[in-house]
Amino acid sequence: MRIDIMTLFPEMCERVLDESIIGRARRQGIISVECHNIRDYTSDRHRHVDDMPYGGGQGMLMKPEPVEACFEAVSAQCGARPFLIYMSPKGRVFNQSIARELLGMENICILCGHYEGIDQRIIDSMVDMELSVGDYVLTGGEMPALIVTDAVCRMVPGVLAEDVCFEEESHYSGLLEHPQYTRPPVWNGISVPEELLSGHHARITQWKRLKALEQTAKFRPDLLEGVELSPEEKDYLMEKQLI
Repeated sequence: MRIDIMTLFPEMCERVLDESIIGRARRQGIISVECHNIRDYTSDRHRHVDDMPYGGGQGMLMKPEPVEACFEAVSAQCGARPFLIYMSPKGRVFNQSIARELLGMENICILCGHYEGIDQRIIDSMVDMELSVGDYVLTGGEMPALIVTDAVCRMVPGVLAEDVCFEEESHYSGLLEHPQYTRPPVWNGISVPEELLSGHHARITQWKRLKALEQTAKFRPDLLEGVELSPEEKDYLMEKQLI
């Protein structure tokens, strides 16, 4: 898949995208993530991308012309119009379900706002989806765009060593992840749960499922609303006084 990021700070994004698992996947050609400097699409010698809002108010707004020109250039590079996402506090709150939805798209373009945002006409005429990474405000859309990029790209086949690496993680299945342990088997007098040391695959799988349900009931009980529980799982959670 291909993701394009339209930003005023491409170097900031590149520093993150060049590292770790995503950086390796880019270098191997498994995914394509390109950063585009919106300033490159300005028409004045000072490369202005912002102006004062009509009607007054604090701060400046990003102008529509450079954003439009940048997106047209991205579309030309892709050979088709990408699905355009604008990172905004007003958008849908990003979650694993949306990440899986985006994974099914061939081309995604993410627009990073700055200052007090962008001209509403860009949102109304070009943006396909507004996304938020939480109920707080950041100085720009770069970090949210990187979060979305990472969450989607890590599910692309070949990015992680095995699909199970993300399929068993928190939120992918609708539940929080079960607790995890590594060597040594005893640390500071605390032992790894006996089930995980048993070598019995069915027993381990059952333990992971029950612990995932327990973690979810403790920390995100709202996520349990859409989960179908077996009688044994209900009994387990009732015994733990979690339902």
